[in-house]
Amino acid sequence: MHYCRNLYKISSSKLIFNTNSKMSTFYNKINQRLLTNPFYTKGEVIHGFGRGSKELGIPTANFAEDVVDHLPSDVQTGIYYGWARVDDGEVHKMVLSVGWNPYFKNEKKSMETHIMHEFDADFYGACLRILITGYLRPEENYNSLDELITAIQNDINNAKNNLDSPDQINLKNYEEMMTKQE
Repeated sequence: MHYCRNLYKISSSKLIFNTNSKMSTFYNKINQRLLTNPFYTKGEVIHGFGRGSKELGIPTANFAEDVVDHLPSDVQTGIYYGWARVDDGEVHKMVLSVGWNPYFKNEKKSMETHIMHEFDADFYGACLRILITGYLRPEENYNSLDELITAIQNDINNAKNNLDSPDQINLKNYEEMMTKQE
């Protein structure tokens, strides 16, 4: 088993927005802030609800409750994207759900990371580092599992496209992401 000390210090500065502005302006402001001051955290990969791979066909790596509980209050629930690294492996694109998963009526807030890479095996117990560099949308509820899966696939495609921008590629080499594990 790999040891990973959970990191609660997530870079953050308050995101303050005019609530009367249009949603696209809101998203643009969040994304501008994340480009200049991305959120970073790491923690051990734990077993989640068991839905990602089995029910949705979209595997996720889950953080323990203590990592989720230490998110800054200004990290809104919703769908984010950025970069992920398992142990000292390569850095890959990722999309992240932070929230309550309304379709499944979760009672606990979660952080579920879909890493855009095909791994040979599960990596429970590994150290997962993520750098959140962009925001896609707020959390939503769906009328069917198919609607949810379609939305997730759209999020993955949007994240892939956004992460191909030069500004996003530069963040892939963020110092904390590149440092070897202790």
